[in-house]
Amino acid sequence: PTYCGAVRLTPRGEAKLRTKSVAGHPSKIREAYLRIMRIRFTELAGVVGSPQPLATTPLCGAEMASLPVIKDAYVEVVDGHISALGSMTDCPTDDAGWDVRRCSGQWMIPGFIDSHTHLVYAAPRVTEFRMRLDGASYHDIAAAGGGILNSAAAIATADESELLEALLQRLETARSTGTVAAEIKSGYGLTFESERKMLRVVRRARELQPMPLWATFLALHALPKDADHDLYVDAAIDQWLPALADEGLVDFADVFCEANYFSPSDLLRLAEAAAKRGIPLKAHVNQFQSIGGIDASVAAEARSIDHLEVLTEADLKSLSQAWAHSDGPMPVALPHCSLFLNIPYTPGRQIIDAGLPLAIASDCNPGSAPSSDLRMAWSLATHQMKLRVDEGLAALTANAAYAVGAEARMGRIQPGMDAHVILTKPMADYAELPYFTSEQRIAQTLIYGQ
Repeated sequence: PTYCGAVRLTPRGEAKLRTKSVAGHPSKIREAYLRIMRIRFTELAGVVGSPQPLATTPLCGAEMASLPVIKDAYVEVVDGHISALGSMTDCPTDDAGWDVRRCSGQWMIPGFIDSHTHLVYAAPRVTEFRMRLDGASYHDIAAAGGGILNSAAAIATADESELLEALLQRLETARSTGTVAAEIKSGYGLTFESERKMLRVVRRARELQPMPLWATFLALHALPKDADHDLYVDAAIDQWLPALADEGLVDFADVFCEANYFSPSDLLRLAEAAAKRGIPLKAHVNQFQSIGGIDASVAAEARSIDHLEVLTEADLKSLSQAWAHSDGPMPVALPHCSLFLNIPYTPGRQIIDAGLPLAIASDCNPGSAPSSDLRMAWSLATHQMKLRVDEGLAALTANAAYAVGAEARMGRIQPGMDAHVILTKPMADYAELPYFTSEQRIAQTLIYGQ
C-alpha cells in the first residue's frame, strides 16, 4: 500500500487517510505502514551503494566516482530496515515467513534524498515564465513585484488545507521519479502567520504519509515590500524563530545570502540564534555573486551551502580548508535552477576534483525550478556539470543524506539503514537512469521497503 498522496480532505479541511484509519501521528503511520514487513528481494541484477566496511561518512572527491556494486544479489528488509544483503549464492533458501519478490534484471539503488525544496506554494508563476522568455531577468521580475513576493502574496490568502493537499500531490509526483525523503522550506510567507502556516503544512504532511520530511525556516528569503531591512531581520530572528521552534516546527534555519537580499552578517546572526536552540543552519549562497556567504557559512558550521553557481578560487579554498579539518558544509548543486533560468551550472567537476563532496537537489519551486524530478537532475549533472554516473548518484544519495543530517539512516544500502530504495526496470546498466532524459526507467520507489 502507499500513503503518499493517499489523503482526502473533509469539507472542514481535516485530512483523512483514504486507505486505512490511522491516527495522524508519525509513529502510528509508520506502525501501520510496516505491519507486514519481512521482504526478500531476490535475483537482482545488482545492488549499488553497499560499502564494505559499513560507512556513514560523506563521499569526497574520487570516492564518488565508483560506488560499490554487488551483482546477482538479494536484499532482505525487516520492519522497514535493510537487514541483510549479498550475492545470490549466499541467499537463504528457506522462504517461510518471507514475502519473496523476484527482481530478475532489475537494479536496486539508494533512493534520492531531496535536500533543498520549496514544495509548499499556492500557485505556479507562469506569467513570470512568459516575462523571462521576453527577456526579463530574475532581478527584473523581482523589481516588478514578482518572484518571491508574488508567491508570498498567494500564500497569505491560501487556505492551509489547500496547501496541504497540493503538497501531498507534489510529494507523490516526486516519489514517482525516485525521491524517498525531502527537505521543505518556508520563505514564501514573510510574515509570522504565513511562515507558520507553511511550516504547519509540512508537519501535517509528515503525519499523513511515510516519506521523511524536514522543515526549514526561511523567513530571510526576501524583504517584504516597503519593509525596513533591520526591523524585519530583528523580527524574524528574535521573535519568529523562537516561537516557531517552540512549536516544534523547525528542523533547520536558512537564509538567502545574496546582494540586495541578506548579508553574511545576517547569516551569522541567524546561525547564532538557531544554534542556541540546537537548530542547524543551511544557506543559499553564491547564486549570482560571491559576497562572503561561503566564509560566513563555514564559520557558522552550516550543514549545507546551496546554489554555488558562482564560485571563486577563494571560495573553493575556504571550502577545502573546512573539509580538511573536519566535516564542513555540504556543497549542494541545483541544476534545475540553472536550466530554467539559463544561468551557469554549479561547477561540480571543479568541486569534486578539489577533493570535496557534492550533493544535488531539485530546488523545486514555482519561480526558478518547477520540477522535483531528481532523476532528471542526475541527467543534467552528467551532461552539463560533467559528473560521472556514480558521482551523480552519490550526490543524490549518501551526500544528500549528509545535507539533511540523515547520513546514519539513509543514502546507502547496508544493514541497519532505512529501506528507502529504488527498483529500476530490467536493464543492463543502471546508467540508463541518467542516460534516458525523458523515458521513465524507475519501476518502484520504496519507502521503508514498500
